[in-house]
Amino acid sequence: MSKVIVIGGGAAGAVAAIFAARNGHRVELFEKNEKIGKKLFITGKGRCNVTNAGDMDALFDAVKSNPKFLYSAFYSFTNEQAMDFFEELGVRLKVERGNRVFPKSDHSSDIIHALKHELEQLGVEIHFCTEVKDVLVEHEKFTGIVLKNGKKVSGDACVVATGGISYASTGSTGDGYRFAEKTGHKVTELYPSLVPMEVKEWYAKELQGLSLRNVRGTILDGKKKLYDEFGEMLFTHFGVSGPVILSASSFCAKAVSKGALKLVIDLKPALSGEQLDERILRDFAEAKNRQFKNSLSHLYPAKLIPEIIRRSGIDPDKQVNEITRQERRRLVEATKGLTFTLTGLRPFKEAIITQGGISVKETDPSTMESKRVKGLYFAGELLDLDAVTGGFNLQIAWSTGWQAGKAAAKDTTL
Repeated sequence: MSKVIVIGGGAAGAVAAIFAARNGHRVELFEKNEKIGKKLFITGKGRCNVTNAGDMDALFDAVKSNPKFLYSAFYSFTNEQAMDFFEELGVRLKVERGNRVFPKSDHSSDIIHALKHELEQLGVEIHFCTEVKDVLVEHEKFTGIVLKNGKKVSGDACVVATGGISYASTGSTGDGYRFAEKTGHKVTELYPSLVPMEVKEWYAKELQGLSLRNVRGTILDGKKKLYDEFGEMLFTHFGVSGPVILSASSFCAKAVSKGALKLVIDLKPALSGEQLDERILRDFAEAKNRQFKNSLSHLYPAKLIPEIIRRSGIDPDKQVNEITRQERRRLVEATKGLTFTLTGLRPFKEAIITQGGISVKETDPSTMESKRVKGLYFAGELLDLDAVTGGFNLQIAWSTGWQAGKAAAKDTTL
């Protein structure tokens, strides 16, 4: 019986090990943590956004790096197949807003337990708390691995699924990149992605804790629009976060690392400038004898009002019935164009995923096998593949893990 070695017991590694074992081969899984799926446990705020139930176009549109590379993977192991896979393992799923798929229990542990149980049922030998130090290659063919304790383990094929370098506390410390470079593979520049962003303006800290819903966030590099999306965002002690900003980071990582960008927040995207002016006039009519600073509670969250007043340039103590048309126009502009300067991304330890990775040009898209080393496969976040939030990154892990596991098992029979 041939042997497949899998390095990394995350999403991609677990699935690779399962499908290699289902093909009747001996599989050994090496995981440096004390349990599998440590990062899976915290995804989706502990609920695990398993995949996205959108159509295939939605999946490809969500991938920001090298979507064409995933054509074979996404069609070979689809999001529907991923859902069926977990349902068959006993995990009941549900679809929420934005086609996001979660366990009905809202517990990520259900996904992890299902994977672990299947691995055990298939007889996969799992080595916990076991770190792999090196990958052995002879004559451009994989031959085995070396553990941290110096022990050598031979194998016929190997799937490397060690993750990126985001959330290092879960074990993602870049081991796979080191293995790849040592065996002659190119690793592209790495950036934190799906990560909060820092702003220059000191007064942004005064908005800490403020959550904005139904706003539009636009990010500009000079006049070039890098990102434009509707949703939720949050002010923090260092800048901005929330779904709109996290997804924006995957579009802006490279640009913001080279220089500052402009964030423009439209607080009332459902209203045109004229419609907003009419709304303000109605509010002012009801509060015509109040001071300006006391007339804005129906339009803005209390924490945001001082900043809106400052940007409008209107005297906060001015009577509402004395506010001019020109001053009202400035209030509309401040509401439709609340701007901040983005200066950088938060560090990898706060990033959900890593952008960049092993060059897909050196990986076979139909098998995930290295084009440089026979019998060596890569899967998951380790590759130069990433997507926006919504379950898409886990689908990348399931699909590439499935391909690598199936191909590695097949490879050992040749």
